[in-house]
This record gives sequence, C-alpha cells and structure tokens, in this order.
Amino acid sequence: MPAVQTILGAAAILVAGLAVRAHYLDASSRWQVYVFKPLATLLILALALSLAPASPSYQWAVAAGLLFSTAGDVFLMLPRDRFVAGLASFLVAHLCYIGAFSIGVPFGAAPLLWLPFLAAGGVVLALVWPGLKPALRAPVTVYVIVIAAMAGQAAGRWHLLGGWLALAAALGAALFVASDAVLALDRFRRHFPAARALTLATYWAAQLLIALSVSAG
Repeated sequence: MPAVQTILGAAAILVAGLAVRAHYLDASSRWQVYVFKPLATLLILALALSLAPASPSYQWAVAAGLLFSTAGDVFLMLPRDRFVAGLASFLVAHLCYIGAFSIGVPFGAAPLLWLPFLAAGGVVLALVWPGLKPALRAPVTVYVIVIAAMAGQAAGRWHLLGGWLALAAALGAALFVASDAVLALDRFRRHFPAARALTLATYWAAQLLIALSVSAG
C-alpha cells in the first residue's frame, strides 16, 4: 500500500481509538467525541477515495456510504436525541453499500447467505422490541431488513467473485451487523459499560474493511 494510504489508514485507527476513549471521559472532555468521532470516518472516506479503484462506480458508491455514515455519526453524538435522523442516515449508507456490492453481481444471487444475517436481525429485533417506542418499531424493522440485505449481498458477492477484496467487504458488512446489534441491545434492552467500545471498534473496523475493498489490488 502506498505511503499516503498507509498514513490515512494509521491515522483513522488512531483517531478511532481516541474517539472510543473519549466516550469514557468525564463531561468536561466531551468535546473530544465531537472532534474524533466524525474525523475517524472522514479519514476512512479519504482512504477510500485515495485508492486506485477496480471500479470507479464501486468506489463512488462506497464513498457515498461513508459520507452518509459520517452524517449518522454526527446525529448520534449530538446532545439532543437525533436517533431517527441517525438511523435514516445509516439506512441510506447501507443502500449505497448494497448498490456497490451489486455492481457486476446479481442482486440476491446467493440467497442462502442472506439467511444468517436475517436470522440474527430477527433475534435482535425480538430482544429489543419491548424497549422500542411504537413510533420506532417500523423504522427499526426496515433498518434491520436493509442492513441484513447489505451483509447478505456482500457475502454473496464474495461467494461469486472470490478474492481478498470481496472478502474484506463481506467481513466489513458482517462486522457492521455485529456493531449495530450491540448498539441496539445496549440502547433498547440493557445498558452495559463495554457496549460503546464494542460498538465503535466493530463499526470502524467494518468501515475500514469496506473502504479497502475499493482497491484494484
């Protein structure tokens, strides 16, 4: 990997670590969350755009997903509850990723690989359902279906194409599902102190792997 991509990747990992740490500091250090959280995702976006792509369309779809993810990061970290806006931003991000993972690969070409993600989403949805306000139940259900489809499509793409780049995207998509599952359980089922670290670590690992999948190899 050229030096600029190495620097961007290392910087993204460092800033992501600082963002995770910032969530466990006292209120006087809250400003660090506002700085480091969106910056980590923006650095991953810069990495995706700096790579020589196998497909420009794929690169731009992934970049769009990262841009909407940054918007989601901002909405979810604001002092006032902007959960619905954050959910909508990440929903669009997943639709962008579905678009990327469907370039050169039929949509739903390996439907059996969707089943584990749909099943996991169903289990998480059942666990958090009692804690969801009625107004949130439909949007959250739609979101679960879309993120499961995103991960299933990424897995199917790897199944059809093979190679480490398709594998990176598939692993990233699976980690995204895991990240959102932890976030949902922590927010709507039962809070636990390690949830924020687990959510953010898997989230940025997911985004980094998806960004790396842009490369022509």
